[in-house]
Amino acid sequence: MVKNSFISVISQKEKTEKTGYAKFQIFSFTTKIRKLTSHLELHKKDSSSQRGLRKILGKRQRLLAYLSKKNREYYNQLIGELNIRERKTR
Repeated sequence: MVKNSFISVISQKEKTEKTGYAKFQIFSFTTKIRKLTSHLELHKKDSSSQRGLRKILGKRQRLLAYLSKKNREYYNQLIGELNIRERKTR
């Protein structure tokens, strides 16, 4: 499996203190998503991992929608830091 070279944006101190914040949850979902996508590149027929990836993507999408409604500037900053593209809404 290919090792993920994603560098942590959040410091280790913040990880232990603020695990309930939306920023930390989005960060942890993003790292899980990147690990699962690298796994699925090697194992294309792993349907249980595909299902787990879709569930995590949905959770992250809902958190990002919440964050964009609450604080748009913070949302844009977080998307820039994590290098996530913004999802178009209807």
